[in-house]
Amino acid sequence: MAIFRPFRAFRPSVQNQALIPSLPYDVLTAKEAAELARGNEMSFLHVDKAEIDLPQGTDAYSDSVYEKARENLLFLENTGALQQDEKPCFYIYRQIMRSRCQIGLVGCASVDDYIDNTIKKHEKTLKKKEEDRLRHVDVTNANTGPIFLTYRKDSAINFTVSVWMNENEPVYDFTYDGVQQTVWVIDNDEVINRLSSLFSGVSSLYIADGHHRCASAVHVAQRRREAAGSFTGQEEFNYFLAVAFPDDDLEIMDYNRVVADLNGLDERQFIEKISEKFIVTPENMPCHPIERHMFGMYLRGQWYMLKARRGTVDEGDPVKRLDVSVLQDNLLGPVLGIDDPKNNDRIDFVGGIRGLAELERRVNKDMAVAFAMHPTTIAELMDIADAGEIMPPKSTWFEPKLLSGIFIHNLT
Repeated sequence: MAIFRPFRAFRPSVQNQALIPSLPYDVLTAKEAAELARGNEMSFLHVDKAEIDLPQGTDAYSDSVYEKARENLLFLENTGALQQDEKPCFYIYRQIMRSRCQIGLVGCASVDDYIDNTIKKHEKTLKKKEEDRLRHVDVTNANTGPIFLTYRKDSAINFTVSVWMNENEPVYDFTYDGVQQTVWVIDNDEVINRLSSLFSGVSSLYIADGHHRCASAVHVAQRRREAAGSFTGQEEFNYFLAVAFPDDDLEIMDYNRVVADLNGLDERQFIEKISEKFIVTPENMPCHPIERHMFGMYLRGQWYMLKARRGTVDEGDPVKRLDVSVLQDNLLGPVLGIDDPKNNDRIDFVGGIRGLAELERRVNKDMAVAFAMHPTTIAELMDIADAGEIMPPKSTWFEPKLLSGIFIHNLT
């Protein structure tokens, strides 16, 4: 059963609620981060992308970057821009984007739950990215960005959260990048204990986003356990910052593909080849797939709808029946020669937040063909995690992104 516990967050003073938070470190380049943070010394990008404060060309993985991140975090804490709550609390984090609302509970999840697979994964991590976040957590002595968790909805948790929201005023309410961000602090011991108890009845938590940050937090805890020689299990380093959302609040957006060439085929040959596995129908307008195993395709100024032919999908395999697998196994690999999409420069990935117009723009500019995907579902994600399987690369795109800098969890 899951452990989810309150903590003493460092969080922005009310007057700085809209100045400090930032997009997560891994959705921005250093150049983009520098532009967003320009003129705002309190932007959390100075912590999460500290290379923006060092000479241009500084290696983003150098010791100086992590030390600068630590320095910048201490600046925010020592000046009072970030203030720590006096007692452990839970926090409610609501985001509203384009009239869609998701409400999560902010707390700390257990390193041991990750180790024993109570917290389930669906993605492989890359050693270099893992090491980067490990050093960032270790040097700053803090979880600076929350892990995005989900769980199968629980009516008692939902009710408890809703009552608190209805009976108490939020501490923050601001808009960032078009998304309304609202936060409540749960500081009542009875309600805190009730929520902790309710989560102890949740059989599994699932990582929706943040696998590298999560793995890094676990490795930091393991190192500190070894260094200490003995530990009680209650030390803060045994827990990591997370926001847990009920599964019915979340929506995965499509994660689309664009490919630079047709692998030596002309347009006619390409259509003939893919017609072996797909029914190919020309369309007069941009087409977004409305059901599983359908794909929109934009080729040389023309949209097509592709539908997987009967017998091409292994519905008994939770990974093989994903649409990203259907496209990969029947088209991208055998026809376009992209056997390893994660490490092939001929393919690029476009988050669904950018819309179909972005696919047209890329093909009209520098790519040969684009594929619009039907989104992976939360149920599919959970099925794969439950089976102990791994999703193919670039299977999920979550919006809105959880901001960094609203909640910071110190490890001591």
